[in-house]
Amino acid sequence: MPPSDTSKRPTQAEAEQAVRTLLRWAGDNPDREGLHDTPARVARAYTEFFCGYEIDPAALLRRTFSEVEGYDEIVLLRDIRFESHCEHHLAPIIGRAHVAYLPRQRVVGISKLARVVDAYAKRLQIQERLTAQIANTINDELEPHGVAVIIESAHECMTTRGVHKPGVSMVTSTMLGVFRENSDTRRELMAMLNRPAVCEY
Repeated sequence: MPPSDTSKRPTQAEAEQAVRTLLRWAGDNPDREGLHDTPARVARAYTEFFCGYEIDPAALLRRTFSEVEGYDEIVLLRDIRFESHCEHHLAPIIGRAHVAYLPRQRVVGISKLARVVDAYAKRLQIQERLTAQIANTINDELEPHGVAVIIESAHECMTTRGVHKPGVSMVTSTMLGVFRENSDTRRELMAMLNRPAVCEY
């Protein structure tokens, strides 16, 4: 998805004033020493948190490689850590994504898969949509035999507020092509995901 229309985007000063309003609404004084620079810091943090709106994820996948010596097995990048924010409460979503595809003729640099995850994660999200967006973009751009995306994450909108249930994780998956249609291919993927890690992170 290309960046959204920013013609009506608020200025930095307007964003900082909005933060000052929230600080006052919370019951504090934005002019006291400890909060004096907070509006500017929050505005800068939002630029980082939501930088995905400025990235076209599909463009990240357009440089591919065909010299793969006939490789036609699963490519899996697992445990891609990401940080996102819930669109309902602006609370953090912290998790890991596993991204797999079965190439038809072309492969892509593995860092690009991680960048696609971040491009969509660095937006206001719900996990179900995040999972589908990653899978659909890889499927559309690489045209592989299949794509699988599995995400597991913790949502602070339910661990630090509301029902207050720490330790709960949410798992979502999108399976396309052979990963959806062929149970043997899906089992092979699950076996790869269940293998112990071979290096420290």
